[in-house]
Amino acid sequence: MFRISQFMHEIAHPVPISPKRTPPGPVVIWNLIRRCNLNCKHCYALSADTDFVGELSTEKVHSVMDDLKKFGVPVLILSGGEPLLRPDIFEVSCHAKAMGFYVGLSTNGTLIDESNIESIANVGYDYVGISLDGIGETHDKFRRHEGAFDASLRGIRLCRQEGIKVGIRFTMTLDNASELPDLLKLAEDEGVDKFYLSHLNYAGRGNKNRESDAAHESTRWAMNQLFNACWDYEQQGRPKEFVTGNNDADGVYLLQWVERHFPDRADDIKTRLCQWGGNSTGVNIANIDNLGNVHPDTMWWNHDLGNVNERPFSEIWNDLSDPIMAGLRKSPREIKGRCGECQHFDICGGNTRVRAMQLTGDPWAEDPACYLTDEEIGVENGKERLTVTPYRKPKHADLH
Repeated sequence: MFRISQFMHEIAHPVPISPKRTPPGPVVIWNLIRRCNLNCKHCYALSADTDFVGELSTEKVHSVMDDLKKFGVPVLILSGGEPLLRPDIFEVSCHAKAMGFYVGLSTNGTLIDESNIESIANVGYDYVGISLDGIGETHDKFRRHEGAFDASLRGIRLCRQEGIKVGIRFTMTLDNASELPDLLKLAEDEGVDKFYLSHLNYAGRGNKNRESDAAHESTRWAMNQLFNACWDYEQQGRPKEFVTGNNDADGVYLLQWVERHFPDRADDIKTRLCQWGGNSTGVNIANIDNLGNVHPDTMWWNHDLGNVNERPFSEIWNDLSDPIMAGLRKSPREIKGRCGECQHFDICGGNTRVRAMQLTGDPWAEDPACYLTDEEIGVENGKERLTVTPYRKPKHADLH
């Protein structure tokens, strides 16, 4: 995850750079249930509105939490499917909070209503993230459910009324990129605490629908929108969190933004970006799916590292006999193509490996979703790049 607001604050309020802190354990995104009441176009879990056999019992979830706590895991993001469909979700959540985890809930928001908002508030979630793919009909089409937008917006408003920290999560494709300014306005109007833009990753239905991945020019436009909005909030003294995920080239693009607007701060920000280091799949990010399979992150469901029913997570996570995990843990990683030649590799870390894997079968190939030019990353011009699909003109007219 790339925390734009953190870097914007450091531009506006310079302080000495602190030593790099190594997290005690990975953030664990835990898909407790695969069932979902929606059928979203870009679902990485291929969820459906049906029960899936073999999901972890409440007792097993608690025992896995014991191992995670001993291993130093600081954060649990409880996800699905739709986690609110799991009957024991509040029991599991309260147990996690009592153990001292930072606990987030990742939901589509449609099931948050007057009947359960008190229970949600009583858990004391540190953060509730609700997915929106656009305004009104656009969102409903992505979610394949009429009325989904209104239901999710109701969920956001109920969370805000209860004082729960809530954020909007937006997965951007060519079909909804033009909705970004309206979603930013919605976040402002509704007093939403956090805005998370997720670049499309090629997993689950997101892989089947990758032809709608936002073209490079559209991605640059969107990042400029976020940078400018975040800076405006910082200047106004009204902090709002802006983060992105699934494209670590965002760090390099921010450095270029700083070089244009605040050249005197560029060296300092570059040092901080290098300290951040880019992609942390298999290092500081982990995933447990609904059956207990462990993956390098949530987008790697096609690659199992082990199962918590058979071995403790702590043992699975430290086992580098798996060649992909061994490669992810190398520092620096050995990445091919333009990613390996990039002069900003120490910022980006080679970007997202699963896209390269899905497109080429090689997890160490270049990431086709890097939206920076050869000139910007200092590689030889004219080399053929990995491409996903023919370019389709975005729906919005002004990309600059």
